[in-house]
Amino acid sequence: MNDRSFNIEHEKMSEDGKAGSAREKATAKRRNQILEAAVMCFLENGYHQTGVRDIAARAGVSLGNLYNHFRGKHDVLVEIAMFERRDMEPFLKILNSNSPAPKILKKFIGAYARYLAAPENVILALEISSEAVRQPDIAQLFVENRAMLTDALVSVVKRGIADGDLRAVPDPLQASQLVIEVLEGSAYRSVLAGIPMSKLVGSVEDFVMSSLLVR
Repeated sequence: MNDRSFNIEHEKMSEDGKAGSAREKATAKRRNQILEAAVMCFLENGYHQTGVRDIAARAGVSLGNLYNHFRGKHDVLVEIAMFERRDMEPFLKILNSNSPAPKILKKFIGAYARYLAAPENVILALEISSEAVRQPDIAQLFVENRAMLTDALVSVVKRGIADGDLRAVPDPLQASQLVIEVLEGSAYRSVLAGIPMSKLVGSVEDFVMSSLLVR
């Protein structure tokens, strides 16, 4: 499993005009270190089986130092969920392009499938979504992240319908949500069954495109 780099950037300017003081940079580095350690702990042991001591030990910091940055592991997960939004940016760029809708759909399916082919992405998403059921603040972030992706896909579907490239589905929102759910559901099956996502994506693409293309 690969470590994630969060690269927190501080925009505060020091008095001499330089971006960030040495202390601020050190604080950001330590915060990144804790977040990356938490991700690895959650991936390996699960959110509920991970304690703040585990995260501190993995990050190589004292428990007190960790609490200087986060009140507990819940706050760590909230920040990880916030950074998940960054992972959506490449897919939003694809969906917001001016290419014909069928071409965009195929490109999006391929790109999102490659992202989901990494087991750590699937496992971390499951950890965040399962905790979102119990925690309103995480649920809000999860819903907002999903809405950004869904809304962009809805625009593609609507444009494809208007251009005559896609069939007039009864509800573009429901259709878009189903596209994402088919991809993510296939990724979950890939992880559980040990089947490479690369072996599933062709069937997923065929299913989605045959469902949306004008016949």
